[in-house]
Amino acid sequence: MNPAGLPEQMRRAWAVAKKDIRIYYVKGPVLIFGVFMPVFLFLAFLMGGRQFPLALLVSGLVGMTLFFTATAVSPAIFPWEGQARTLERLASCPVAVEAIVLGDMAASTIFGIAITLVTVAIGLMLGLTLLNCFLMFGAIILAACCFSAIGMLLAVPPTNVPSNIMMLSSLLKFPLVFISGIFVPLEQLPPWGMTFAVCSPLTYLTDVIRYSFSGSHYFPLFFDIVMLGVFTLLFSGSAMILHKKFLPMRM
Repeated sequence: MNPAGLPEQMRRAWAVAKKDIRIYYVKGPVLIFGVFMPVFLFLAFLMGGRQFPLALLVSGLVGMTLFFTATAVSPAIFPWEGQARTLERLASCPVAVEAIVLGDMAASTIFGIAITLVTVAIGLMLGLTLLNCFLMFGAIILAACCFSAIGMLLAVPPTNVPSNIMMLSSLLKFPLVFISGIFVPLEQLPPWGMTFAVCSPLTYLTDVIRYSFSGSHYFPLFFDIVMLGVFTLLFSGSAMILHKKFLPMRM
């Protein structure tokens, strides 16, 4: 992306984000999947695992909701647009590939944060209190960017068949949920589980949210935020580089 034209490219990225929200995100099935999938998993663990404190379960619900919603649609946008031939029209416009990726990420980030705030409200209605709302909301914003970047990385394979990408997405997302301290505290994971947990950005978000609701955490909070930032930069940069390389293969 040319630094001299950065403000204009940012404006075009925002136009891409608004297009994505209007076409892909404000749809009943997407909203239902984003809200009800985490809620159903939450209820299953609530009924079958009452030994877990409510704060732990709600922390898992918030983290899982953000993870599912921020990666719900973004992996399939490139295949959908490639299939509909709208990607060629977008690529022919004076908009950088990085701006397209950034716009897709922005739409996913906004959607993820909006739905996640609903689950935070559920936790407050259940009687939980926030110990540090600024820390938690900052972590949610950072993690939403990180998870959106993961969604864009999943969209890198140059296929115009959305089902192929969504299958790959599911294969990644569901295992991450169960090794990131969502329902089983990190201190109860076996050594092999911790090896995988430290490689998941969802682990660090869950740790911050758990602290915000209960006061307990596994890693130093500063370390959690730093790791979320590192993952965000790594995934975002990789997504932009790889999409710039593979976009011609979609045409």
